[in-house]
Amino acid sequence: MGEFRVIESGNMGRVAYARIAPNEDLVTGIEKLCLREGFDNAFVRGALGSLVDACLTNMDGNFTSIKGPAVEIVSLAGEVRTEDDGALVASLTGVVADPDGTIYGGAFVAGSNPICMTFEVTLEEWLPKI
Repeated sequence: MGEFRVIESGNMGRVAYARIAPNEDLVTGIEKLCLREGFDNAFVRGALGSLVDACLTNMDGNFTSIKGPAVEIVSLAGEVRTEDDGALVASLTGVVADPDGTIYGGAFVAGSNPICMTFEVTLEEWLPKI
């Protein structure tokens, strides 16, 4: 099976620095931030914080549940895109560390990654050329 790639031209737009509150989900929280800021598309440029628990999906489609409290996010990358139906969908991947220091990586599962205390994130708007 061949690879499918999309090359898109555009420009970077506004930058938003925001906080997601405790117990709000990481993925849906970032989607809500984009809605609030009026970003149709955005890239995650930086993040700092921890999760109560974490749930990641691996390349093989299996889920890994990481129990906290205070699962630290070591790195976070991703983007938010507007779907054809107008819905915003965040695709986020990252590396987390459990309370014992064990490291895990994968894609964050929407609805399964509650923020522990607070979470700061930097989003940069993407303005594709049409």
